[in-house]
Order: sequence, then C-alpha cells, then structure tokens
Amino acid sequence: MREVDERFLQYARIETTSDPKSRTTPTTKQQFDLAKRLMAELGEMELSSSKIDNNGYVIAKIPSNLNYEVPAVGFIAHLDTAPDASSKGVKPQIFRNYQGGDLLLNKNRNIVLSPDEFPELLQYKGQDIITTDGTTLLGADDKAGIAEIMTAIEYLIEHPEIKHGTIYIAFTPDEEVGAGTKHFNLDKFKADYAYTIDGGGIGQLEYENFNAAKASISINGKNVHPGGAKGKMINAIRVGMELNSLLPENEKPEYTEGYEGFFHLVEYNGSVGNAYMEYIIRDHDISKFEEKKDLLRDHISELNNKYGDGTIQASITDQYYNMREKIEPVEHIIDIAKKAMEKEGITPRISPIRGGTDGAHLSFKGLPTPNLFTGGHNFHGEYEFIPIQSMHKSINVILNIIQLFAEKDNIE
Repeated sequence: MREVDERFLQYARIETTSDPKSRTTPTTKQQFDLAKRLMAELGEMELSSSKIDNNGYVIAKIPSNLNYEVPAVGFIAHLDTAPDASSKGVKPQIFRNYQGGDLLLNKNRNIVLSPDEFPELLQYKGQDIITTDGTTLLGADDKAGIAEIMTAIEYLIEHPEIKHGTIYIAFTPDEEVGAGTKHFNLDKFKADYAYTIDGGGIGQLEYENFNAAKASISINGKNVHPGGAKGKMINAIRVGMELNSLLPENEKPEYTEGYEGFFHLVEYNGSVGNAYMEYIIRDHDISKFEEKKDLLRDHISELNNKYGDGTIQASITDQYYNMREKIEPVEHIIDIAKKAMEKEGITPRISPIRGGTDGAHLSFKGLPTPNLFTGGHNFHGEYEFIPIQSMHKSINVILNIIQLFAEKDNIE
C-alpha cells in the first residue's frame, strides 16, 4: 500500500485552482488532471465501478462483504484548491521530527513559519510536518482528504477480512467557489450517510455551518458639477458609505467568532453617479439570519426615503443553510464519528463551521453529510501545513467509521 504522504505530495504538485468567474464545470480544466490521475489509481485497485463524468466528478463504489444489510456510507473530498493563493509549482517539503521553534520555509526570501504567529505548531512536536516553500499554498484543503480516502480504500481492498457494508467515494470539483455539488449525482452516489473529509486540525468534527446569503446592491447617484451641486448632487459612493455605517459595527467578520454572525462587505466600487456593493450575510441561527437580512432591507428603505425611491436597488439571495437541522434527526452518525476518533485516542473537537461546506448542500438534498478533519492548518495561504501523523489518524478514523457502520448494533 502506498504511504499517504507519498500520495499527498504527488497530488499537491498538480495545479487545481478553481475560478469563481468561470461558468464551466469544472471551472478550470486543470482539475481534470487530478481527476484522471485518481481514476488511474482506482483502476489499479481494480474498482471497476469507478467513473468520471464530463463535469469532473469521480465516483466509485466498494460492494459490501456482509451477509446482512447495513446503511451505505460515503466519503467525499474536493479536487480544487482555493484561488486565494497559487497552486502552480507547489514545492512541498517535509520537516522531520519537529522539535519546536521556527521553520524556515524559504531561505532566499526569508519566509518563516513560526509558532509565535501559529502556536498550534507546538502541538506537533516530534512529528513530521509538510509545508511548501512559502510561495504557494500547499493544497491540504483538500488533497489531504483525497489522499486519506484513497489510502483507506486501498487498505480496505488489500484486507478483505475487514467487514464492511457498501461504501461510496466521490471527488468533486469547484468546492472552493461554492459549486462543489452543482452536478453531484445522487442517483450514482447512493450512500445513506456521508462524511466530507475536509476539516482542519486533528479531532475536528463539524455538523453546523452558517446560513448564508449574498446581497448585491446597486446605487444610482446624481452627478452634478460640484460647483453647483448644492441640493442636487447624490453621491453614490457616499450613499454606500452611509449604508455601511448603519450596519452594526460589532457584526463584522473581524469582530466575531464561534456562533456569532456578521455582515461582510466583499466588494465596493463606483463613482459619483453609480456604485456597486456586495455583502455576504452569515449566521448559524436561522432567526438571527432572517433578522440580518431584514435589517439590511430596512436601512435600504430608509435611504431610499431620504434620497429618492430607486436610489438603492438590492437583490438578496440565499446561498445555503445550516445543516444541523438535517443532521440532528440522524445524530447516530455523529456518535459513530466520535467513537471512531476515540478508538484512536483522539478527543473529538466539535465546533461550528464559520463558512459553508459541500456537506450542507448535500444534507439539504437528502444526504446527511457532516465534516471530519484532514489534519491540516492555515488553509488557503502560504503558511499552510499538515503533520503526516495526523493524516495517518484520519485514515484510521475513516476505517473505524466503516467498521462501526458494519456492526449490527449501529444500524438505524
């Protein structure tokens, strides 16, 4: 069986950045490069059920070896990396037996990964840590998840004595740009329950995420020569600034954590005559989420009364919802994940996702899908790292979940 770190290093070198402006699926052709590599590896495992579709989705099925029925369980990871930092020319490196202190990622540029900035490094003394050279992201989000699933499945195939029900695996494009489940085919991925392997540090277990909406706001000003503008000019830029000032100051991303929601201004441009603003609105609590949207609408209405009807036009569109309401009725899948971690001596760390996940979309499509750790840290940036030992633990957790689902006592 290939070592998980060897697999991951090879995957990390494949450029797979997704593109939020693209309207194709996948949004970048390079994602096919990784998808085709995975298909070749699944072929080597003699998984004849493995398929890749025209949109870059890879799905495979491992048949049950039980003589009784148990729920089918699935494992999902995504092919793409975030456009926040480059995935081209990734140069992974391994720091063996880390003993604390700084890691010099790039001598020429004096790029340092330091526990002074990232104290979580010190949790991994004595372990082997994978980083880049500090000029690209690493891609542990989510190539580590892919490598862990692939390694677990290969181990399972090579050890037929391990009892298991039907297992599905899927590798999806474009998760980082919110389109990971756009063409996900649940008629081919027939799991009863699934887990995304897409979380952070060891022990992370997530089944709550934000409710999310996007607000697109156009402001129609009135451009008049400033020398004679009194009582006539409406400066669209200033109207937008006024709208932003009316929103609660402490409900912005830089002031919130845990279950606290926010308004996040992600785009603002324009001129005196016209301006455009875009917000994302987030909250775990559905009632607070609705209140936030209503508050924005109320302030827009106030400003339209002040400056004239139609000065501000807004479209507020829901993007996804908190999957907790879909997970709680089948909470035994969380209990199984906890047991799987505890068998490895891992204390589960349950926390809300301060963002979205493919699992949320899939849960609302009828496939309850919580999220499990990969072991990585500092995703989407040049200081990303992952301990190899955490990847080994993730593989064991996946195998434990498979075996727990095969036990009659866990059948729901």
